[in-house]
Amino acid sequence: MPQDSAADDDRSRADVGIVAALPLELAEFLRRCERVRHYTGGGFHFRGGRYDGVRVVVAESGTGRQRARRAAQALLDAHHPRWLLSCGFAGALQPQVRTGHIVIADRLFALDASPVQIDVHMPSDPARGWHVGGLLTVDQIVRKVSEKQALAAQTGALCVDMESHAVGEFCRDHNVRCLVIRAITDDTSRDLPPEVLSVFGATGAVRLGAVIGALWKRPASYQDLWHLRETALHAAERLADFLDGVIHQLP
Repeated sequence: MPQDSAADDDRSRADVGIVAALPLELAEFLRRCERVRHYTGGGFHFRGGRYDGVRVVVAESGTGRQRARRAAQALLDAHHPRWLLSCGFAGALQPQVRTGHIVIADRLFALDASPVQIDVHMPSDPARGWHVGGLLTVDQIVRKVSEKQALAAQTGALCVDMESHAVGEFCRDHNVRCLVIRAITDDTSRDLPPEVLSVFGATGAVRLGAVIGALWKRPASYQDLWHLRETALHAAERLADFLDGVIHQLP
């Protein structure tokens, strides 16, 4: 291989690849990285930079298992990361898991697929808001507390998202080391506003028309959506803080 081609290949490699559905989820973490670059490819947005010398690339997959698996494949093909992480937001299924807490998954569940086991060498630390346990991946946003309680009783999972099982399954099938880290944006104390089902598109972008329509139909939804935005910003900061301590510990 020519020397310049080898150098280009080396620069394309990443130590850590992260699949995140929404830009907001990793925005605070990427703000702490250096020399962040942005490009698009294969229908996804990629942002890569260095975190204290560790090369990190984030693929913004959009919502859902199919897109998350495709984003994981794109990361592996383009950047050959040593680790693949599924990071972002999740909804709590258990009452002890509160907004702003962090869940590190050691088991990934889906109602229509076999579980995926992940070796996590750390204990839970409830005093710091860190929980190690099961995560359930579903195909629709779980909005109501009653729905969360039913899923908790059925699976025993700590929280629920829409992507992580696909990433864990991909890593298992391709023998890639995996971690799943989720920050909680909604707990079991209240239902999510009904508008949350319509304001996010499949790619993770906010549908401005849906927001305007929600405000027109129910003016009080402004307060609900603003509260959701504030909890999401807090969760993104908590996730970035936790990743601060994780990235350098990955072998």
